[in-house]
Amino acid sequence: MRIIPAIDIIEGKCVRLTKGDYSTQKVYNENPLEVAKEFEENGIRYLHLVDLDGAKSNSIVNHRVLNEIASKTSLVIDFGGGIKSDKDIEIAFENGASQVTGGSIAVHNPDLFLKWLSTYGNKKIILGADSNNRMIATNGWQETSGENVIDFINDYEKKGIKYVICTDISKDGMLQGPSSDLYKEILTKSDINLIASGGVTSIDDIKQMQQIGCEGAIVGKAIYEGKISLDELKTYIIEYGA
Repeated sequence: MRIIPAIDIIEGKCVRLTKGDYSTQKVYNENPLEVAKEFEENGIRYLHLVDLDGAKSNSIVNHRVLNEIASKTSLVIDFGGGIKSDKDIEIAFENGASQVTGGSIAVHNPDLFLKWLSTYGNKKIILGADSNNRMIATNGWQETSGENVIDFINDYEKKGIKYVICTDISKDGMLQGPSSDLYKEILTKSDINLIASGGVTSIDDIKQMQQIGCEGAIVGKAIYEGKISLDELKTYIIEYGA
């Protein structure tokens, strides 16, 4: 299972939120590149980079941060937040994203999202399935749709999606453990590559996600708050080849 640390960006800074609430913003580093380089130095190969400014707006905002990290590290970056047009997705890939995650666009403009899936292929396009009480949330988690997360994933699997990042918003930033039951249900009802996100607090949580069958686990606040050390992640990566 891949270990994928997260860097969330507001105004060019590395921040974390709690349950997606922008008013809970906490700045951890003014220079996201420093954070990315530290990840790389500890054997981490993947990065989940989120443009939180973009997620609330109508387009990508922090593409320069993406470019700087992509050009100055060897991290494989999946990028999300504010990708709502052909121009946005072009900007993301031109600035070094290896994969792009679409969440709101997959809800509000499925035809465009499916066009990207056809154009770029299912190894480069990730479905963002962020849920609140099992209902899909959009626009930086500020809005909740009436679509069930399981149905949402199953529908897009039929249309060719292979990679899904599923975040349980109620768990995000709470450091209380991930939504194991939800992930188990998703994996019993689909054959997608599931990337778990939200609530991962310990190495035991990571091992649990691996046992469930997740293809990857995104780790954010637990790193920044010292709940999981980079040494622990380095050891895990060496042991499991993550």
